[in-house]
Amino acid sequence: MTLGLEAQRKKASKGGRASQIHRWDVLTEALRQSKQKKGAAGVDGQTFEQIEAHGEERWLQELQRELQRKGYRPQPVRRVLIPKPGGGERPLGIPTIRDRVVQTAAKLLLEPILEAALSEAAYGYRLGRSAVDAVKQVHQELKRGQTQVVDADLSKYFDTIPHAQLMKSVARRVADKAVLHLVKMWLKVPVEERDEQGRPRYSGGKRSKQGTPQGGGISPLLANIYINRLLKVFAKSELMERSGAKIVNYADDFVVVARRGATEVLAQVKQWLGGMKLTLNETKTSLRDARKEHFRFLGYELGPLVYKKTGQKYLGARPSKKAMEHARGEVSRILRRGRTERWEEIAGELNQFLRGWASYFAYDSPLHAFNVLDWHVTERVRNFLSRRHNVTRATSRFKYNEVHRSLGVLEVRALLR
Repeated sequence: MTLGLEAQRKKASKGGRASQIHRWDVLTEALRQSKQKKGAAGVDGQTFEQIEAHGEERWLQELQRELQRKGYRPQPVRRVLIPKPGGGERPLGIPTIRDRVVQTAAKLLLEPILEAALSEAAYGYRLGRSAVDAVKQVHQELKRGQTQVVDADLSKYFDTIPHAQLMKSVARRVADKAVLHLVKMWLKVPVEERDEQGRPRYSGGKRSKQGTPQGGGISPLLANIYINRLLKVFAKSELMERSGAKIVNYADDFVVVARRGATEVLAQVKQWLGGMKLTLNETKTSLRDARKEHFRFLGYELGPLVYKKTGQKYLGARPSKKAMEHARGEVSRILRRGRTERWEEIAGELNQFLRGWASYFAYDSPLHAFNVLDWHVTERVRNFLSRRHNVTRATSRFKYNEVHRSLGVLEVRALLR
């Protein structure tokens, strides 16, 4: 079902009209993708297992008839609070499976149309592009001499996108009124929370004027099309051309690198964002000289590094301190006290995390960061297995070579090499 990028662009050039969302092939693919992501039930309590018991084809036929008769109405989004690794909680929106499937169907049809309009500076949620690609682009610009950095942080971007202006951005590319009506409905869906007695409380709804659908498959696409307004005006600006400025964006995160005039560049970006009814988080937005200072972007820390062997300085990229702390915390979580599964299962879970981490941070990272993680893993495995086998850590068991050879734990520095 997923089309190649070139095929998408060809399709997008044929008038900007989204095909009918109730098409059987589209709904079937949307259900398949939604099942792949798994996820909990929404406010209606319906699970994927219940849909299978009901009969997936029958369930899709009922949904298809609703869409054909224009009787489809989205249900409230269930909000739950998820603990953050560093403390505190973050809200997570869970739409019903029914709404997830329809949003995914809309995304499948709208993405080719909206993709053709997106700036080359955007990397988030796009086919053939990744967060690492965005980091690489910033790093390459630094090496070309654009070392004055605007390290920007948008304040609650997904929650503050204005509906009226967002709909104008979508309508410039999408002519299908039925699809536009669906997007409007999703923007106005209320959010349901439960108090300590289990009673529902609602926020948002028809009176809300900002924010994209929580937890919905359509939300990243809408966020991309709105931030595109900033990226397009940036590309046409004489000031940015004079400053040698480049912007690199990933979802709600962006960095501007320039040869000169970073203060003026930041002031202009603030003005543009104000016109879009968006704001920067002043406490997290700053100017940096990448030749002397580090800044963080998408888990990486970029700036001046030193070759240990020669003492020579260079502009490099490495995992940030926060990324290293997160990795250590995840290793400790996997190897937590009291786990009773077979070691092979635990090692498999550990290796899956380490492989993903190493793959993401392999770009330009110095070997030292990977060595540090390997030794931390060794210590945590040694503690875990010493407790399990009731032996003291003073013994010669479970040392580095045994952990990474005999016990099958991945050595991330080997992947870097």
